[in-house]
Order: sequence, then structure tokens, then C-alpha cells
Amino acid sequence: MKNFIISLLSITLALGSCTKGFLDTEPITDLTDENFYTTPEDAYTALVGCYDGLQIIWAEGISLPVAAEVLSDNCFGGTGNADGFGYQMLDEFDRLRSPADQNIFGPNWEAYYKAVYRCNVLIGKLDDIEWGNETDLRLIYEAEARFIRAYLYFDMVRLWGNIPLLTEPSSENIPQSTSEEVYGVIAGDLQFAIGHLPSTAYAAQSTDTYGRVTKWAAEGLMGRVFLYYTGYYNQSDLVGLVDRGTALNYLEDIIANGGYALVEHYANLWPASLEDYVGEDNQETIFAIKYTYTSDYDGNTDGNHWLVMLGMREQWSFPYGNGWGGATVNPKLWNTYSDADSRKAASIIAIQEEQINFTNQSRQREYTGYYNKKYTPLVDEEGNSIAVNNGAVNFMIGQFQDYVSIRYADILLMAAELGSANAQLYFDAVRQRAYGDNFTALPATPARIMNERHLEFALEGIRYWDLLRQGVNQAANTIAENTFVLNGGQQVSKVINASKINETQGLQQIPYNQINLSNGVLVQNTGW
Repeated sequence: MKNFIISLLSITLALGSCTKGFLDTEPITDLTDENFYTTPEDAYTALVGCYDGLQIIWAEGISLPVAAEVLSDNCFGGTGNADGFGYQMLDEFDRLRSPADQNIFGPNWEAYYKAVYRCNVLIGKLDDIEWGNETDLRLIYEAEARFIRAYLYFDMVRLWGNIPLLTEPSSENIPQSTSEEVYGVIAGDLQFAIGHLPSTAYAAQSTDTYGRVTKWAAEGLMGRVFLYYTGYYNQSDLVGLVDRGTALNYLEDIIANGGYALVEHYANLWPASLEDYVGEDNQETIFAIKYTYTSDYDGNTDGNHWLVMLGMREQWSFPYGNGWGGATVNPKLWNTYSDADSRKAASIIAIQEEQINFTNQSRQREYTGYYNKKYTPLVDEEGNSIAVNNGAVNFMIGQFQDYVSIRYADILLMAAELGSANAQLYFDAVRQRAYGDNFTALPATPARIMNERHLEFALEGIRYWDLLRQGVNQAANTIAENTFVLNGGQQVSKVINASKINETQGLQQIPYNQINLSNGVLVQNTGW
């Protein structure tokens, strides 16, 4: 693990690069771990460093929102026809598909542990701060840091299963902990966050606090963690700390007291709706990872570096910008939607249906005619990058769309799934927005709720985890594919074997360089 442990201050936290609301602050260049933690202002600066660590976990490697879609039944690997086959290796759960990409998650592994380290340092130093008459901040800052740590570990344990578990700064080469031990820390951190973060309703929040963790975000993440852990591991409660009723109560608290609501028109949740876009930090956003356009090649890493992977391969068509053609959308997803469902056109760029003159099939691998509309680079009518128009260095690292991790619609559907007395009301609210005047009520059965989650959250990085928590075998059979795609304009067979998914249990490969660095202390996941 020592390769991941870095001094929080020696890397300056990249603080000067963060320009959205709460992340505005100045860099630290001449302080050390020993002399820094003395005032509440120091603690605040270190807390910003924790948020910054979360912001950059996907700056290199492969982002989880992209990977989770490639791993699911929503998308294929895509990318350029002359590129390596790393995304196909993920999509097909087969490391022999691209033997050169055994460290595809390597940069992410390092970034996650660096971010965890920042949180651990701050949590461990809080008692050294001279809080004066601001003692209330101590618990709030700890709650925020522990939420971020829980968020990081939840990503990691879902990806890699048994992982090294660090709750304080350490350079030891430690073995992997069990998943139960990791989830124990996640649940404990979220319980602390829920108990100590302010209960500020959405309408009372200010632009100065947008992007910061709230009690509602902690409760929402706890609901998600509960459903995944109990489903994937076939347990009745979350490591003995949270039972079903408690998880539901957290979600009901958000609904009753959080002040959130569904945005009126589904399409307006996403920037591709242009002038109708309701904007970031809207009334449906419970928690988002913030980005801005000031990334550069001099150490400022605060842009959305992964968005470009989802753009149409090297071609723009207003308002959609060019990108690298990753995670091409499976036509089965397009066909899953009813034409009366407004989410169909709001979620997916449909080349033929939108009469886009796409001429770059020769450069696109696994072309399907469909791309992600929710997360895609945008251009003006002349084809100029909106990010560059705003001052970005280039369209690749300067994208600034936030990743909305938890939406209010998710809270409603999780509460319905957990058996709320208002389950039908919550289920209907989500569907009424989607269908408008074409809405017809259906009973809120478990199967229909799960199907609604598929339609509501398609291409948002949620589907894969929803499949796994229904059982690995069921997920494998749903993801398995035997069809045809176009590689460089030529029809080729595309096969995803359920046996590969079952063999890996849906987990991903631990980067081989990390196994080598650990001198064999780390054990690779089965199937990889």
C-alpha cells in the first residue's frame, strides 16, 4: 500500500484548481503534515482536499460511470476501430480479450486509495485542532470526511470485492479484508454522517454549500448500500448495523423533510436539453461529484475527463459533440422503452431516428447507431466545444458536467422497493413524469419497480449494480449477448458469455501491478 500513500500537503491538494462554489480556495505549497492542522481554517482546507480526492478518482484509467454501463446490458465497449480491446475485455469479462490491459483500473486503484488517505489524515487530526468557539464544526467536518470515505469504499468493494481496508494513515503492506469488514466501515461511517450533518432542506441550501455532503446524501447512500449488500450477498441486514426498516426510515426522512422534488420534465435534467436544462444542483440532485472547465496539464485536475469517452466517434452534430465512441448503446435498450416514454429520447442519441448524418462508421468499433445522451460533450451550432467556449484548455479534459450520483427519483424507487406504505404513490410519481398524458397506472410490484429503475436510470452508472444485487446468475443471463455489431463499418459477431460473468462473480480484476507490488499479499479475483 505504500505506493499509494502520499503526503496530503506535498501534492498541494490541487486546491487552487477547484472553482465551483465550495471548492474555491487557495493552494498550499509550503506546509507540512506536522505543522498544518492547528485551526478550523486548516481543517476546512484539508476537507476541501478530501472532496478534491473524490473529484479526481476517475481522471485517469476508466471511470466507474462508464465502466458500469459497459459491464451492464445497456452498452457494449465501443471506442475506436483501431484502439486496443480493453473495453471489450470489460464488456466480455475476459482478460484474454486484451492481455495488454491487465492494469486497466490501475490509475483508479491508486486514486481511490489516495483519496481515502486524505480522509483518514483529516479524521485523525481533528483532535489536534484548536476549535475555540467553533466546536460544532468538528463533528460536521468529520461527518463529511467519513461520508466521502464510505463513498470511496463502496465503489471499491463493488468493483474488487475483498480489498485492503485502511481507516488511518498507514504505509503497511496489508492483506485484503473481507467484504463484511469493509461494509462494516461503510455503514459505520454513514451512520456517523447521518447523525452529525445538518438537516438543511433543499430550499434553504445556498450556492456556497452546493456540492457538499448533506444528511440527505448520507441517508440516500445508506439506502443504496443496504440494497446492494443484502441483495448481492443474500443477507437480511447490513452487517448487523442497519435492518430493512431502518434503511426505509432513512429514505422516508429524505422524502418528508429534505425538500427535494422531481424536475417537471425528465429531459430537462440533462444538458443536451439546451435552454430547457434546469441546471446542476437542481431540486432533484441529492448528491453530485462536481466538475469545472479549468483542468490543464499543469496539475489542475478538476474537469470531467471521462465525458469525452461517451461522445460520438470523432464527429459532432449539434448539439452533440465529438468524442471517442466508448460505451455504444445496445439497441435492446432503445427498444425496451415505449415510444410514449419521454425518457427514451431524453436518454439516448439515436442516429437514424434523429436524422444525424454520421459518416465515421469506419472509425467506430461496435457501432450500433445509439450513444449516451445524458452524458455527452456538447457543441454550439458551428461545432465549437461548449467547454472550450467557456475557457477550457481543450474538449478532452475541460468538460464540466457534474456526475449526479443520487437523484430524488432514486430515493422514491428505493423506498418503494423497501416496502414503503406509500410505495404505489412513489412509483406512480416517477412514471407519471415519464409518460405525461399517456400515463396508465400499474401495480408497484417488485419486478415492475426494478424495471422502472432500468428505464429511469439508464446510462447513469446504476444498472450493473442493480443487476448484480438480483443475483449473479440472473445478472449474467441478462447481460449475456449473441448479436452483431459494426466494426469499422463491417458486420461482426458480438458474444458475451454468461459463464464468464458467473466465473468472476461480477467482480473486476485487481490491477496486476498492485499484486506484484504487494509481493503476493494481494490475491487476484477468480476469473481474472
